[in-house]
Amino acid sequence: MLRTLLGEPPRENSGVLAEAMDNMAKVASILRKEMNAHEDRDHEYRKLEIWTRGLISSLDELEQSWFAAAFYRRSVVAGYMDDMSPTEQGEYARYVYFYKDGFIRVFSLLDKLGTVLNSLYDLNTGKVKAHFSYFTVLRQFQLLQAHNPLANELERIRNSYREPVENLRKRRNAEIHYMNAEMTDDLWQRHQGLHDKIQLEDLDSHLEDLKQSLEMVCKSLSAAFRYSNEQWHKNKAASSKRSEHVQP
Repeated sequence: MLRTLLGEPPRENSGVLAEAMDNMAKVASILRKEMNAHEDRDHEYRKLEIWTRGLISSLDELEQSWFAAAFYRRSVVAGYMDDMSPTEQGEYARYVYFYKDGFIRVFSLLDKLGTVLNSLYDLNTGKVKAHFSYFTVLRQFQLLQAHNPLANELERIRNSYREPVENLRKRRNAEIHYMNAEMTDDLWQRHQGLHDKIQLEDLDSHLEDLKQSLEMVCKSLSAAFRYSNEQWHKNKAASSKRSEHVQP
């Protein structure tokens, strides 16, 4: 959608984004088949299908936010706020809007993934912490020693992207709990020199953190739903074998 508004061609999914989308779509399809084959009286399959399709939409929106932020960043050439023309100030404001939207979406999407994993694998994370995050779910996997192949892979992915995700977490916390993240930078600079011009934050470094965090999200989603797909097929095969053994 945003690419169309920006006059850009539609996105063609590739790499880790395509893998995540494909693995989620496969699980959503499995859940739909299960609903059609069984009565699903407790609506568990329906709930998980809705959540999975919601994650697909959320990932699409996160990628678009990163793309739009990068698009508007290209129009920002001044190094100081005071040196910007009104037009460039507008482009910078649009960059900030989509950058913020992106880093807020990173943690929102991860927490949604945590909710799905908690439900899929009966982790009961809510008993540990009522309002739990994705990272609480990862700790619960380790605590229960449940589904170790998946838990270990998700932990490896998390550790590989620890620095950029932590950078975004700090900016997210400043944005939500304290003041606008860019205002925090401005305030720090004012402390250094009251009458100095305000230098822009490192836009490229911030965008790289967002891009790396997007990759982390894609890999985490891909691993989680690939594992879920594999588990479903294993359980299906085991169930079929048990049925064969009880045949007269």
